[in-house]
Amino acid sequence: MKQANPSLLSRISLAFGTFFSILSDARFAASVQALRAGEQRAEPSAPAPRAAAVPLKEAPPDGALQLLGLLQREARFIDFIQEEVAAYADADVGAAARVVHEGCRKVLRDNFTISPVRDEAEGSRITLPEGFDATAIRVTGNVVGNPPFHGSITHRGWRVVDTRLPKLTGSHELRIVAPAEVEL
Repeated sequence: MKQANPSLLSRISLAFGTFFSILSDARFAASVQALRAGEQRAEPSAPAPRAAAVPLKEAPPDGALQLLGLLQREARFIDFIQEEVAAYADADVGAAARVVHEGCRKVLRDNFTISPVRDEAEGSRITLPEGFDATAIRVTGNVVGNPPFHGSITHRGWRVVDTRLPKLTGSHELRIVAPAEVEL
C-alpha cells in the first residue's frame, strides 16, 4: 500500500526529529548518509538501542495567523517586508521603518506582557550551574565540558508572561491577514 505524501507540517516535524536523531545517534547518521549517497544498507538483525525520540508537537497556526494579522493592521508589517526596498534611499526606508516599528511595539504592548529571561545587565558575568534550563538559556561560544559554565550575558532573552490576543468570531477567516481594499 503506497503512503500519501506527507503534509508540509509533517515534513517539518520529520526534519526536526531526524536532525536530533542524527546528532544523538552515530549509527542512524551513517544510515542517513548512506541513503543520501544512494547506497542500500542492510539493517543489523538486532538494532542498537537508541534514546527514545521526543515526539514533537504540531503547533496550530491560529495564533500565528492572528498575530500576523495584527502586525499588518497596526504596522503594515507584511507590506513593508514584501516591498523591495533596495531602490529606495536609506532615509525613505528609515522613515518607513519608524512607522512599522511603532506599530509593532503597539501590537506587542497591547497583546503580550514580555519580560527578560535574565535580570542581569548584558555583559554581566554569570555562572550556569549543572541542570540549568537549556530552553531558557542558549550557551554559545567555546562550549567544552559540562556545567557549571562561566560566561557573559550577550542577550538577556525574552519570555512571554501573558498573552491577550483578541477573541474571534466563528466566521473570522484567519488566513486573510489583510483584506484586499477597493476604493469606490
